[in-house]
Amino acid sequence: MTQQSEIFKKVISHAKEYGFIFPSSEIYDGLSAVYDYGQNGAVLKNNIRQYWWKAMVQLNENIVGIDASILMHPTTWKASGHVDAFNDPLIDNKDSKKRYRADVLVEDYVAKIDGKIEKEIVKASKRFGDAFDKEAFINTNTRVKDYQEKANAILKRLGKSLEAGNLEDVKALIEELEIACPESGSRNWTDVKQFNLMFGTKLGASADSAMDLYLRPETAQGIFVNFLNVQKSGRMKLPFGIAQTGKAFRNEIVARQFIFRMREFEQMEMQFFIQPGTQKEWYEKWKEKRLNWHLSLGMGSENYRFHDHEKLAHYADAASDIEFKFPFGFKELEGIHSRTDFDLKSHEEFAGKKLQYFDHEKNENYVPYVVETSIGLDRMFLAIFSNSLQEETLEDGSTRTVLKLPKILAPTKLAVFPLIKKDGLPEIAREIVSQLKWDMDVAYDEKDAVGRRYRRQDALGTPYCITVDHQTLEDQTVTLRERDSMKQERIAIDQLSDLLKEKLDVKHFLKQL
Repeated sequence: MTQQSEIFKKVISHAKEYGFIFPSSEIYDGLSAVYDYGQNGAVLKNNIRQYWWKAMVQLNENIVGIDASILMHPTTWKASGHVDAFNDPLIDNKDSKKRYRADVLVEDYVAKIDGKIEKEIVKASKRFGDAFDKEAFINTNTRVKDYQEKANAILKRLGKSLEAGNLEDVKALIEELEIACPESGSRNWTDVKQFNLMFGTKLGASADSAMDLYLRPETAQGIFVNFLNVQKSGRMKLPFGIAQTGKAFRNEIVARQFIFRMREFEQMEMQFFIQPGTQKEWYEKWKEKRLNWHLSLGMGSENYRFHDHEKLAHYADAASDIEFKFPFGFKELEGIHSRTDFDLKSHEEFAGKKLQYFDHEKNENYVPYVVETSIGLDRMFLAIFSNSLQEETLEDGSTRTVLKLPKILAPTKLAVFPLIKKDGLPEIAREIVSQLKWDMDVAYDEKDAVGRRYRRQDALGTPYCITVDHQTLEDQTVTLRERDSMKQERIAIDQLSDLLKEKLDVKHFLKQL
């Protein structure tokens, strides 16, 4: 087992053990690629959602939020192109009988090349020490340059083949690269075929009169069909945005990598409506703004990179992904797309109704262009969770497992302990909890020795712990312990609220934007 897969295995195990994520319907042996968020996971997920909402809607006067329904008129998906073009290229291995996404097989091959580049960088870093110039090494080392050229050539060919619908060349590429089935090691492949990803359902009381519907495969169309409703009721002027979060559903045949690729997932999307001809400028602006949002959480700039699309979706004239370094390599976390006027014009055509904006300055009607930002909430959860989970060796040689979540996102912000369960210490601890729970999520814990309680809260990602001891009875102070540094200080009880509010104020994070 590789080091990366070992790390990922620990991430999945920790998520279940500490109440973050459970396999759905586990007592019935689960349901493939469907997961439930536990008591801590639900709070962390909601905190991520709220952090996005504050940055996207609350802090932008010209962006508003909606909550569109999951079920939409079926013509919506004909207009959007999903009925005809929402497909994945799939390939079967004849020996293992396993089905794979053909493009993912190739991308995984390229990821291994990226891994070789990373190994060369690590070796050079150790060899040159403080004098090591990473950028210069990447640009001048012959082996690294060869690896990069090979990877780029593969992805370029894959993109062109998929864009042209040349599935024969996709299979040829897999065969030329000698890509084997991950399970059987066999290279005995079928032809590549397209598979539509939408879930079908029905609306109606009887089979005879029921209408065929789809569970929405994305949340964006709910925004587009409500464009005029929002614009007119909110008296919005271009440029302006409409944001929403919500569930989407895709019948992923090759769902994998825990919550990275699921059949039921949640998106956080914003469609920014602009004047035609200004899309390149706004596309670059939103690329920068979205990357800054990610960096504000302090998970390291080296863990992010942009990947511009070789193959563009049918609606786009430019597209780029913000990729994050997951335990299984760099993968898409957020997409920024210049969608042109495709969606609104298509809905105009299929609905027979105008979806235009009247520009008072130009004294004319036109269909706005759109720049989209779309991030998977579940993927963001996985990025934060996997990046935060760390094993540390302490000065005394012992180890601790600590979940160094961004403090503003942690499910529990503070845990309060009485040193022992007598002498009035539990009563003081309970009173501190009752005072602080109005401002933050607070836990009370009196089980086991204090050291074990610290370790338990470290594993849960709790940023701060308070211990009430016998000195508290004398001077009304408590010990405040910080998760990451494990430093402790004495704080007066009446100063706790103001101090913790300052340390956990969302403004400190969002002001970096």
